[in-house]
Amino acid sequence: MDASFLILLAFFGVMYLLMIRPQQKRQREHQQMISSVTVGTDVVTIGGLHGTVTALDEDTVDLTVSADGTLLRFQRSAIAKVVSDDDESVGDTGEHYEGADGNEPGTSG
Repeated sequence: MDASFLILLAFFGVMYLLMIRPQQKRQREHQQMISSVTVGTDVVTIGGLHGTVTALDEDTVDLTVSADGTLLRFQRSAIAKVVSDDDESVGDTGEHYEGADGNEPGTSG
C-alpha cells in the first residue's frame, strides 16, 4: 500500500472520531429529549420561544406561550431544550418586565 493512502485513511478515521460520531450522539440525545416531552413540560423552541406543552401529536406539539393563553403549534423537531425547574431562564417566571419607558414591552404609554 501507498503511504499517502494510509495518511488519507487515517485522516478519515480522525474526522469520524472528532466530528461525525459526536454529532450522531447529539442527534440521538435530542431525539430522546423530544420523545420524552409530555403535556405540561416547559420547553424552549429553536426560535427562542418559551412555552408549556398543552397537546402532543406524532409530529407536532402545541405550546401555550403567554399568560393570556396564546397557543402556537410547532413541529416536534423545533424543540431546542426542556426547561427544568432549576433553570432560571427569563420567560418562565411569569413576571412582567417594564421597558425603558416604564411600560410593559409592546405597549405605548
